[in-house]
Amino acid sequence: MQHVEIYTDGGCDPNPGVGGYGVVLLHPKKRAEISGGFRSTTNNRMEILAAIKGLELLKQPCKVTLYSDSQYLVKAIMEGWAIAWQKRDWWRTNKERAVNADLWERLLGLCAAHQVEFRWVRGHAGNSENERCDQLSIDALRQPNLPPDEGYENKPADGAGRPPLTREGQACWKCGTPVIKQEPRKKKRHRDHYYEYYFRCPKCQATYQVEEAKRFVEQPPPLL
Repeated sequence: MQHVEIYTDGGCDPNPGVGGYGVVLLHPKKRAEISGGFRSTTNNRMEILAAIKGLELLKQPCKVTLYSDSQYLVKAIMEGWAIAWQKRDWWRTNKERAVNADLWERLLGLCAAHQVEFRWVRGHAGNSENERCDQLSIDALRQPNLPPDEGYENKPADGAGRPPLTREGQACWKCGTPVIKQEPRKKKRHRDHYYEYYFRCPKCQATYQVEEAKRFVEQPPPLL
């Protein structure tokens, strides 16, 4: 594997607000710089997106050292936070969703394709490449007619848009405990159907109906 260094930075003015990111890639044979901006986003989203855009520049698996002044980004990857959120269907705690799940999903996929080490650097402390990324991000957010950050502007409300539970062992939406499959003692009719089984959380006792468990009851023909 070739070893490359990537410096990234992102920010908003204000936060949330107009945002931008900057990336410097140092390859043994070349140097590359990219940047971009959005009309409404957050600091953290721009920090994550900068790392994504930097890794997307690589055309083959590489050994990467990625430098960022965002402790949020570095710790989420190096301390395994993002992977833990992913395993919990993007629940950060038993009651709170992990934010920026759309970007973490993309970043984890790229990290799996390369050998990546994230390192934190202090911002505005004389690191020339970090300061170059900062300038790139500022220049980008000052551009006119910036596009929307779809993942931010069209994000579902907290708790909305959750995929239905489809298998035993998935995390309970309320507390994160793996659900178990259970059959009702008495099959309760709902008009023309009933549920052969359902999922139950053994901790908080929340129950979930399962579409695949729905069974329709043949209706008698109408009386003439």
